[in-house]
Amino acid sequence: MSLRASTRPLFPPGAKMAPVASLPLPFSRQASLRREEEEAPGNQGLAPLCLSFQGLRMPCVADWLNCPLSIVQGVFAQDSPNPEWERKVIEYFREKLKENNATNWVPSLNDVPLHYLKPNSLVKFRCMVQDMFDPEFYMNVYETVDIQTKSRVLHFGKYRDIAECSPHQEIDLNPKQIVTADRQTFYCVPVPGESAWVKEAYTCASQARVCPSTSYTPSRHKRSYEEDEDMELHPSKQREQNLGNVPDIHGNGEPKRLETEASVRHQMISLNCSPPLDLNFPLPGEKGPACLVKIYENGDSFKLNDVLEVYGILSVDPVLNIVNNDERENSSSPVESMDCMDTVEEQRVHSPPASLVPRIHVILAQKLQHINPLVPACLNEEESKNFISSFMSELSPVRAELLGFLTHAFLGDSLAAEYLILHLISTVYARRDVLPLGKFTVNLSGCPRNSVFTEHIYRIIQQLVPASYRLQMTIENMNQLQFNPHKDYTANRLVSGVLQLASNTSLVIDETLLEQGQLDTRGVHNVTALGDLITWQKVDYDFSYHQMEFPCNINVLITSEGRSLLPSDCQVQLQPQLIPPNMEEYMNSLLTAVLPSVLNKFRIYLSLLRLLDYSISDEVTKAVEDDFVEMRKNDPESITADDLHRTLLVARFLSLSAGQTTLSRERWLRAKQLETLRKARLQEQQCVNGNEL
Repeated sequence: MSLRASTRPLFPPGAKMAPVASLPLPFSRQASLRREEEEAPGNQGLAPLCLSFQGLRMPCVADWLNCPLSIVQGVFAQDSPNPEWERKVIEYFREKLKENNATNWVPSLNDVPLHYLKPNSLVKFRCMVQDMFDPEFYMNVYETVDIQTKSRVLHFGKYRDIAECSPHQEIDLNPKQIVTADRQTFYCVPVPGESAWVKEAYTCASQARVCPSTSYTPSRHKRSYEEDEDMELHPSKQREQNLGNVPDIHGNGEPKRLETEASVRHQMISLNCSPPLDLNFPLPGEKGPACLVKIYENGDSFKLNDVLEVYGILSVDPVLNIVNNDERENSSSPVESMDCMDTVEEQRVHSPPASLVPRIHVILAQKLQHINPLVPACLNEEESKNFISSFMSELSPVRAELLGFLTHAFLGDSLAAEYLILHLISTVYARRDVLPLGKFTVNLSGCPRNSVFTEHIYRIIQQLVPASYRLQMTIENMNQLQFNPHKDYTANRLVSGVLQLASNTSLVIDETLLEQGQLDTRGVHNVTALGDLITWQKVDYDFSYHQMEFPCNINVLITSEGRSLLPSDCQVQLQPQLIPPNMEEYMNSLLTAVLPSVLNKFRIYLSLLRLLDYSISDEVTKAVEDDFVEMRKNDPESITADDLHRTLLVARFLSLSAGQTTLSRERWLRAKQLETLRKARLQEQQCVNGNEL
């Protein structure tokens, strides 16, 4: 019985409603799942707690991973119709996830293929909110009536897409018996540009026990989602995407693919995906799952482009495809079109096949400060404070090693290496009116043209930061790629763009590939978008009738031969001290020479320092002001307010790079020295190239 057709008076006109179908979901099915996994991980040694409902024996708490709906049912049976049952469910799972590092036992959609996961099991997903759909109404509590005995059973609709109703039962659609509620639906994608080492670290930390589908036996229990996706689409090609001539620079090794898995993709496509469904990833060549994330609590606390980690119940019920197909077929009739205003395109985007875009009904969700698996997620906890103090005690040698490593990468240029460290720990820490404070865009000029140098510099950065993207600034890319997200009103969704990135993503713009040519209208808009991103740390989203500004926090590094066409906060002229005969061999040897443990220290160093607080005492502020006045007296023409602002930024990041959260006189003098050396190089280059600057 359709909720849309039968309960129209319950909902305001135009409201989104969850699909409901009369589908049997007996507890015997849940009990069989429990028998399959009697010893769920993370629960050894726990006394079984069994609940009774309508004469049925409920699964033990050991099934909270595999049969979370049974746990919800048990709590609901004890406390309904008291609304406190919802809070108790959340508290139950929150406490379970605190025990014995239990979060590592929960399978992640990021690294486990969908067909390895058990439907209605507890899963987690590390993702970015790419789009936010309209609120969706659903039956939170409802009753079913036995057709023969007329007995009534109370059910919960929370955390479900399909109503629980046996063949001999029907849902009582009397408004007095139904408690309605609404939930937020987010369209979420994996974090754009997430580095391979981040994925690998999360996968290695996972202790989840996953059960592959019965159609074949896999060669291993854990494989990355990216490997499954890539081999299904390109079983005999290298992992390189060629959209707009932008290669996939996030490639991992290409493993052999089991032939039997190929049928899964064909079955998915045959369901309802012709033409193939666009998963709307911001970056070309991205892999991984897209999910419809259903948020029940505190949905207003999350924003577009937030990075979340959600724990919830996986819903991939094939009945969803049948319901959605029926709706699309009926929407073509004139009578139904009066009742349903959704277009076919909108239904296809908002209700895609669950086998391609699964649903996660969220029990717990948190916004992530960062996605570095080597750094504690929350730095305020006591255990995290111990981690920070321990790492800070060895900060000085780590910085020295990182500086030496980057100096070799920059062919012996230690000044460029210093500024890259400052750039990598920079972050927007506040906004004053429209001015973002803390951004530090660096233009590394003097890079060899048409060389592998800039590509390898990016690969080194990719090994150091959790998320990054290399934008090859060619005429073709500028004219073809979509940088700004825009609203598609026909499908009622936000179409992503290259600049829809998560906070703290490193964007490397390679201008050395730019050649003479003509920019079309889109190319001009894209150049403007890059300029706005660099200057104001904002991206304009195109809603056709108006532009909406979304603030961002993106670290931008520009590599160029001469001075960049784009604005920057700081230009550093590269001065190589050596020219290796084989550049590619030299750059490759740098990464292979670094021990993994040392590389991990570099990663912790860069992520941790950008999360620290920083302040300047009144005494130092007065000394800096007096020093600036003296500098203006000595050189009134060349010393400006911009110079003071830039030197303060350099001093800030220089202090943080040494583990100091306040500015000292020593660091201020060092910042002035670095700025003097940097400007002297630019003057030398100006003398060589005339009006180059």
